[in-house]
Parts: sequence; structure tokens; C-alpha cells
Amino acid sequence: MEISRRQSNSRWLRGLVALMFALAAVGMLAPSFQAQQQLLKMAIPRGLPADTWDYYVPRGNPMTAAKVELGRKLFFDARLSADGKVSCASCHDPKQGFADGKTVAEGIGGKIGTRNSPTLLNAMFTPNQFWDGRAGTLEEQAIQPLINPIEMGNSSHDEVVVRLRGIAEYRSEFLSVFGGEATITRVGQAISTYERTLIAGDSPFDRFIAGETSAISDAAKRGFALFRGKGRCSRCHTFSDAMPLFTDFNYHNTGVAANHPNFDKLARQAFAAAETGQAKSVIDQLAQQEGGQELGRILISYHELDIGSFRTPSLRNIALTAPYFHDGSARTLAEVVRFYNEGGKANLNREWDLAPVALTADEQRDLVMFLESLTGQLPKMPPEQELAKKN
Repeated sequence: MEISRRQSNSRWLRGLVALMFALAAVGMLAPSFQAQQQLLKMAIPRGLPADTWDYYVPRGNPMTAAKVELGRKLFFDARLSADGKVSCASCHDPKQGFADGKTVAEGIGGKIGTRNSPTLLNAMFTPNQFWDGRAGTLEEQAIQPLINPIEMGNSSHDEVVVRLRGIAEYRSEFLSVFGGEATITRVGQAISTYERTLIAGDSPFDRFIAGETSAISDAAKRGFALFRGKGRCSRCHTFSDAMPLFTDFNYHNTGVAANHPNFDKLARQAFAAAETGQAKSVIDQLAQQEGGQELGRILISYHELDIGSFRTPSLRNIALTAPYFHDGSARTLAEVVRFYNEGGKANLNREWDLAPVALTADEQRDLVMFLESLTGQLPKMPPEQELAKKN
């Protein structure tokens, strides 16, 4: 099975290269020859979607090695923040699985956010970014924290652009990469291009699925069976050849938001507003109240079925990114499993079919072992001294 898969991947790569050169010959393909080389260097790890670069890289923002390097520098550069102390990597640290290991994000001046920092590993495959899906692309995601008063604290995107234009190194690199000076659009394009290199697959589980029966333990194998069966985890954390990221990319209310003491009251007010056709004005006001961010996806959609709903995260590399849930309330994978074993937490809009699943203590441990088998080979990082220098 493994040999067959490798042969298939090899044929796919040869076919892609041939198609790229054919299209380039007739002027139909935007990426440069350097971009083609970069695509080949970014061989997709086993277990991730095979059509990655054909589908997930925007035609308006092709990959090139120079753009990746510019994006990497920006990602680790604290000068993008208002006080020069916070970089993208402050909340998405390579040493923490591109999360931060904190309950919720901490930004400029030590300000505390309301949500846990999600990992950027494999984020390129996610159709909408952030826990509530408010950014439609990685390009949009990359520039939103710059002007968030709690995160990087700039008063405007123009403030960031003016600062970058004043740095000789960046003036030269933006001209080389984009053919012009820094703009906020180009900043987003560069950072998101770097983020698209943060892919991690070829986990022990992937090797097991490929036919290496000894790649995971017997406990993890039992956990996988529970995941698909008695535990009912795959209802939201979808896994198949076509959907190998252990998420349905949808938004669900499993009761985590109800951890906040104000949630019940806010949820009822949001529901009433949606029923009376006054959703936007009322819900925008509720968002500013204590606990208002726990309303989740409805703050974006204004639809009552999204009250308390948050995006289903991918489970790949999950063992690297504790604590868990959008509020960081679960410290360990064992706590996550226990939460769902008990059926989540009841509230006004909890998923209708969420219920206790009665896993034994041994079954819960097996499920955790399976989740730990989903840790893939991480992307190569610059030497530690380079990272330290750029933080």
C-alpha cells in the first residue's frame, strides 16, 4: 500500500510539473519559474491533501522563495507592533506548536485577550480563519491583529506601513518581491505566504493508515476505533481521504462558552434580538459586554443558530498546543475527552445530539493515545539564534 501511495504521489508531482510548464508556455499560469521551484521544495507530507498547491494557494498571491523569506521576517519582527515588543510569533511560537501555551492570548502591554491562540500549523487548509471565522483568507488573518488594541496595538494599518517604509531592509525587499513599496495588502500577502509553509503531516497515524501497522500502539488503535465509533468524535472531527484534517470546518456549540457566568443571559438576549429582526445592532452591543465574545460565531453571522458556536479545530498536532478550547479552559487532552464524555455543557443552543458517551477510564486513555499519534513532522525552522534575534 505504501509503495502504491508513493508511486501515486510521484506521478501526481510529475503531472503537475508538466502541466505548469505547458500552461506557462501559453502564458496562462501566473507563478514564476522560481515559484514552480518553490512548489517542488514544498513537497506535501503524507496524510495532507495531495492537491494542496493547485487548490489552496491563491492565484493572486503565488508562492516564491523570496516572498516566503520576507513573510518570515515580518512574522518574527516585533517592530510590527505599536510598542516594538509583540510579533506574530509572540502568540504563534514555533516552540509551542505555533500557538503560545497560554490560556488566552496576551498582547501589547500585557493586555489579556478573550480567546486561546490557535495554532498556525496547517492553517492554509482552513477556509475561514479565527475561532469565529471572521477572516475569509490567510491574507486577511495576517493583518487583523496589527490593529487590534489588545494584540499589536497599532492605530491603523497606515501606521504599520509607514514604519516599514522607514526600514531600509524592508524597502529593498518589498521592491524586490513585489516591484513596489510596502502596502498593507503586500504585508498580508507576504506573511500569509510564509504561513502557507507551516504544514505538518507524516504523523505516526498517517504511517499507520499507509500500511505501517506498527506505527502506533495498540492503545492508539483502540482509541481510533473509539474515535469513529462509541466516542462519536468524528461527527465534527471529520476524517477521510478527502477530508484528512480531522475537522468539518464548521461551527458548533458544545457548551464551552457556557463556562462564562454571563453567557446564559447574553445568549438569551442575542436569541431574542435575532427573532425580532434587530440582530446586528443588539448583538454588536452585546459583544462589548463582559463575556460578550463568548457568543461566538453569531457575532459574525447574526444568526441565532450560531450562538455560542466556535470553529471545529483540526486535531492534527493537537498534543503540541495545550491548553484547549477557544477559552483555554481544558489544560490537557484528558480533560478535553472527559468534557465530551460527559456530553459537553448544557445551554440554550448546545448541539442537539450531544450527549454523554459513557467511555470507561481505560477507553478515555486509549482515545488520548490516539490523539497523541496525530503529531506530524514539523516544518523546518531557522536556527534558534536567528529566531531569538528576530523576536
